[in-house]
Amino acid sequence: MPQDKSGQIVWHDLFSTDRQRSMTFYERVAGWSFAVEHATDFAWGGGQVDFVLAMLANEAGAGFIETPKGMSGGWLAYAEVPNVDSASKYVESLGGEVVRAPFDVPGVGRNALVRDPLGAVVGISQSQHAFPIPARQFGNEIYLTGTSEFPTQFYSEVFGWSVSQPRDPQRGGAVISSLSGKAVAHHLPGLSQTDVQASWVPCINVVDTATALQAAEALDASQLSKSVLESTGECRYLIRDPDGALFCLSAGG
Repeated sequence: MPQDKSGQIVWHDLFSTDRQRSMTFYERVAGWSFAVEHATDFAWGGGQVDFVLAMLANEAGAGFIETPKGMSGGWLAYAEVPNVDSASKYVESLGGEVVRAPFDVPGVGRNALVRDPLGAVVGISQSQHAFPIPARQFGNEIYLTGTSEFPTQFYSEVFGWSVSQPRDPQRGGAVISSLSGKAVAHHLPGLSQTDVQASWVPCINVVDTATALQAAEALDASQLSKSVLESTGECRYLIRDPDGALFCLSAGG
């Protein structure tokens, strides 16, 4: 039976100004290895390009890409929807913006990029392959904002998500769930670290956070904050990698 992916985070891309440096960084911090696939019609610029996949235990969970023209660097998450074109039509009426209209990724599916009403960019994905959702490299996504606000209606209409508010909104930890009830993300207010009000940040699973933090700092990354999720009691360490990309560390590996 095909896996039900609707509403779940199914992929990540990292846009980097120095892909090799980023590969070295995440290899040492997260224990990832890398594989190269040759794309004959590359989704981020066309033509024949070598595409780098980040791997853990023979599972590919992310792509490493030299920052495409017109795009900002950093991590980009993709959430699954039944139909990318239909979902994209709701975006502007809900106060968002279509950053890149639906486009095909040969052998993968159909994607689009959108910006929510608070400025956070996220990918919409319609998978056209039978591979399961990568489950090893990433935990639940983190939504960073400078306030307690979360655009619930936007994500409810576009992705079918629901939000369970925490007992103490100032501490954050609101759980964002798919239509099936599976937690896909957490909202952490008071932690916006970008030039927009909000951003999506991946949570990278590691075996030992102390070792990973030490490796990150040795490679010129900076720890920005430490937070405890009210819903689970887990610690999340917000890191800026040497290329400026934000991510969180969690002992989930």
